[in-house]
Amino acid sequence: MPVPDSFKEGLASGWKTYNGSRLEQDLTLEADVAIIGSGAGGGTTAEILSQAGFKVLLIEEGPLKTSSDFKMQEPEAYGELYQEGMGRMSKDGAITIMQGRAVGGTTLVNWTSSFRTPDGTLQHWADEYGVKGHGVAEMAPWFARMEERLGVAPWALPPNANNEVIRRGCDKLGLHWKVIPRNVRGCWNLGYCGMGCPTNAKQSMLVTTIPQALNHGGELLYLARAQRLLLSGDQVSGIECVGMDERCVQPNGRKILVKAKHYVLAGGGINSPALLMRSAAPDPHQRTGQRTFLHVVNFSAALFDEVINPFYGAPQSIYSDHFQWDDGISGRMSYKLEVPPLQPAITATLLGRFGVDNALRMEQLPHTNVMLALMRDGFHPDSAVGKVELRGDGSPVLDYQMTDYTWDGIRRAYHTMAEIQFAAGAKAVLPLHADADYVPTLAKARELIDNLSLEIYRTRLGCAHVMGGCGMSEDPKLGVTDSLGRHHQLRNLSIHDGSLFPTSIGANPQLSIYGLTAQLASQLAERLAGGK
Repeated sequence: MPVPDSFKEGLASGWKTYNGSRLEQDLTLEADVAIIGSGAGGGTTAEILSQAGFKVLLIEEGPLKTSSDFKMQEPEAYGELYQEGMGRMSKDGAITIMQGRAVGGTTLVNWTSSFRTPDGTLQHWADEYGVKGHGVAEMAPWFARMEERLGVAPWALPPNANNEVIRRGCDKLGLHWKVIPRNVRGCWNLGYCGMGCPTNAKQSMLVTTIPQALNHGGELLYLARAQRLLLSGDQVSGIECVGMDERCVQPNGRKILVKAKHYVLAGGGINSPALLMRSAAPDPHQRTGQRTFLHVVNFSAALFDEVINPFYGAPQSIYSDHFQWDDGISGRMSYKLEVPPLQPAITATLLGRFGVDNALRMEQLPHTNVMLALMRDGFHPDSAVGKVELRGDGSPVLDYQMTDYTWDGIRRAYHTMAEIQFAAGAKAVLPLHADADYVPTLAKARELIDNLSLEIYRTRLGCAHVMGGCGMSEDPKLGVTDSLGRHHQLRNLSIHDGSLFPTSIGANPQLSIYGLTAQLASQLAERLAGGK
């Protein structure tokens, strides 16, 4: 029996939406609040403001795809649901950047891991960046509210074999591990979360906050790229958008002008600062696009006699923070340990090599585990850091410069992952690096890892968490916005997304964005209602 497509049912009931690829003429739209981006920040903001009685307009560059469109096929999903067709890279091409680009944003394609912002991170922001109102006690009720709203709870089923490697290896070595909270309800345990949830179990913005906003009179414009903000003095007077073709590759010539009383940027850590830069928004202290972080990750593969089938089951259900804070908040580079799901196309890229070598590695996929180490960047002055730049056509690119400090964390993480994998029973381990091959013992792995030349292109690097670029601070010299997400120079512009983070957070960021933007949107609703 097919699963009902709740979003299409809502469309049939009369929700007001505009498809930028099918406009027959230019368009002008008006709203109380225009929100650019429909992911964790934009969707949460839209629900809260619409429930408070404001007419909201959500603007999304990507397409509208719903549960009946999700076929668990990599070729279609990556091209339709990800920024640059899953081809977004750092400026030097060394780091793959996985970000969603469709109605629902990255919440549509993430792996559902949901963590509160670590206490030490919140304290660091207050101490180092003058952030106010977001301490542990102040944020706790907002996290609780969004956990309840989105069904966030520790995964109750046994971990799949890919995640079991972390649990078993950590137990053998006496290392800390825990179960990951996931934002799902009635999950079928398919394992294809990165391609959109065909059962609507994942509580993404597509099935939660966006429908609620549309039910309360909100409107949705999709396949429309926000090109620039129109500025008048210290205010935004409008947004110039362009319609995109159905594949979201090229503008189709249609123009959409959006007029609102208040504007909210929620495009994420690359797109939000890029829009400000394209708009020549005031930036007297040169903060826009600076200090953008990735939680850059490296990987380690392992072969087991047992069947792992790492493409089935909840993608992430076990993690270890044993090494995440082992040298204090600003000590040596530290990292969180998780696993990625391993569908064939993405795995072929991860495992590397070409031709017969790659085919032989892929032949062993059913017996392969891969671990990842998520680097906590931004807490130390020598950490790798990124900055958003504009290409000649105005599109954004992130220049992320690796450092010796970060490479040290990468090497130690290779050692840690190999130790855990062998402790869990692996018969061979492969650090995912161009110069590495499978080795059968921990001693050989240690020798191999110590002798690897850690450099871009040779070391396989990726990321799925983009943070910063519009950091918040009460001091305009340190941040683009204040602690309420209000742009320091533009009175009717707020930012509600992960670009507000002054550093990375050291955990998968979606719940941090949900909690923070729920707080900021609620405060914004009060200010707008009071006419302040």
